[in-house]
Amino acid sequence: MENDIQQQVQDYYGTELRTSQDLKTNACCTDDIPAAHKKILATLESEVLEKYYGCGVCIPAAIEGCTVLDLGSGSGRDAFLLSKLVGEQGHVIGVDMTEEQLAVARRHVDAHTRTFGYQRPNVEFRKGYIEDLRTADLDDNSVDLVVSNCVLNLSTDKTATYREIFRVLKPGGELYIADVFADRRVPESLRQDPVLYGECLSGAMYIEDFRRLLRQLGVHDYRLTAKRQLSIDNEEIEQKVGNIKFYSLTVRAFKLDLEDQCEDFGQVATYLGTVPGEPHRFVLDDHHTFETGRPVLVCGNTADMLSQTRYGAHFRVLGSKEQHFGLFPCGPAPAAAVAGEAAASCGC
Repeated sequence: MENDIQQQVQDYYGTELRTSQDLKTNACCTDDIPAAHKKILATLESEVLEKYYGCGVCIPAAIEGCTVLDLGSGSGRDAFLLSKLVGEQGHVIGVDMTEEQLAVARRHVDAHTRTFGYQRPNVEFRKGYIEDLRTADLDDNSVDLVVSNCVLNLSTDKTATYREIFRVLKPGGELYIADVFADRRVPESLRQDPVLYGECLSGAMYIEDFRRLLRQLGVHDYRLTAKRQLSIDNEEIEQKVGNIKFYSLTVRAFKLDLEDQCEDFGQVATYLGTVPGEPHRFVLDDHHTFETGRPVLVCGNTADMLSQTRYGAHFRVLGSKEQHFGLFPCGPAPAAAVAGEAAASCGC
């Protein structure tokens, strides 16, 4: 059955959808695009933009010089945007299983290389499956950042996909995705609907199952950075899904040895104002905004996210974990932000 679904997805994005105008719902659309990104997008080739099917902004800050993996890169819209943001010394690898999409992306590599003024391309597109990234020749601990825009919900094996992501990430590396999630488990009958699956709805994970999956893989703390409830805007499809609520969520997680609760060690973090384009504040998640120069008491997990990753150069983190003061008073957790229920995952 998994192979059948994969073939359906390939057909949907390879032949049925010609441009984003052919989509039947509003799941695959993006708002709140940063001004800096808009300037770069205005320079991209029109065919690349017309075949964009993302649902959010899945590009974090401070990525110059990074090696970035874009899962389900499609026509290359995000990969080319990343190509500009990482700079000529950075590298972007787009992975997709659909030949038609890869063909679009590959034929515009040279044009974008010239547009960005690079001497040689810093972006490449490989055919492969996100459930097994060895099909795209990706080694263990080989990339700094994994991004994906409204694609992981299409995976036929979510456990294998997320296991692969954290296999290829370097220690301290980051997963940063925009994807569709559901407020409950989607019935199997809807998963068999090729349109609902192709529209990124029936393959969406229940947010609590996503939390459980990450914990099984040793990822005990993830952070929500943005959320948007989908209205679908298609009466026939709305009737099919009934009371299920779907959300576009932007989520970040790090390949770090974190605890499953926010613990207090008396640590303090101060943002130095040095992230390019963010001189006044840095937003880690939906309840951590660091003003430049203002010391903030943080939990142990947040301290590690800010000191043991590429963000370490932009923060001063004081204190160690030698003395423990109990649980850290937590703010909204990702699960609560979606379902309006009691917090079940860490989120200080």
